Amino acid sequence: MTFMNRRKFVQLSGGACLAGGLTPAAEPVVAEPTTVTADSGTSPSRIGLVVWIGEGQSIDAAIRRVHRLGLPTCQIGFRHLTAEVAAPVKEALSKYGVEATAFSEHGPGQRLFDFYRGPETIGIVPPTTRPARIANLKLAADVAARCGIPAIHTHCGFIPENPNDPLYPQAVAAVKEVAEHCRERGTIFLCETGEETPTTLLRLIQDVGTGNVFVNLDLANLILYGKGNPVDAMTVFGRYVRGVHAKDGLFPTGTRELGKPVPFGQGDVDFPAIIKRLRQVGYTGSLTIEMETEGGQSDQQILQSKAFLQRLIRSS
Repeated sequence: MTFMNRRKFVQLSGGACLAGGLTPAAEPVVAEPTTVTADSGTSPSRIGLVVWIGEGQSIDAAIRRVHRLGLPTCQIGFRHLTAEVAAPVKEALSKYGVEATAFSEHGPGQRLFDFYRGPETIGIVPPTTRPARIANLKLAADVAARCGIPAIHTHCGFIPENPNDPLYPQAVAAVKEVAEHCRERGTIFLCETGEETPTTLLRLIQDVGTGNVFVNLDLANLILYGKGNPVDAMTVFGRYVRGVHAKDGLFPTGTRELGKPVPFGQGDVDFPAIIKRLRQVGYTGSLTIEMETEGGQSDQQILQSKAFLQRLIRSS
């Protein structure tokens, strides 16, 4: 089975198939943000993997691989999402004893990861793709509920830092529409960090105001986009973190291209400091490995990343 680099994967992704007919599987559950206090003594203990399943790829094989690598959790997404994936995803997760912590969805349409084309192609900010992406996120929430997956996850996009920008209230309304759909199905909505500053993301969450919108903290993305670093970002939105993508990267050195993803420990992420901050907010969720370096989806690279995180957790 072949797994492609996630960024190349989503850049190649076309329109996802829209489908309905799924029944809500759970009563609405709205989680409250945790309060930042003194060190709680807890820390992340589980390690997972971001899994993207392309056209013609086996759901069973993808989840079996996670199990074979000794990873108890994953985040899962599809190049083309349909309602029909719910049953085989639920079956494979149960069969291999893997927990899916979030269901990822970003389509339809092409996404281009740079500072010029990114604002026009990523997330629910661009008006041309917004309605279809809202529909797909609602479908993702339906599938997640059927599978017992507690969250859906996406990049909201380049949320305007200026709240007076006309696109800002449109983004708030779009996220609110999806979040309310999620709430009806007992799921939460995770906004991945990267394209916006931490303060902007916090403002968005508070302005949406549904109580079930939280943060998927990508440890490298704030750096790759030059928006900050994850340690300082925890001061802003740490109490809202409900998921973590573990990866490393370098700050951008130019004005057009993002920074470069690099193997764990070779970039600008201060892993010991971020583990400490996660402990302070009582985060006990998974550290989900996301491999975006060349060749990073090989079993060897994933196992090396797993060992790096295990050493980090033991020493924290």
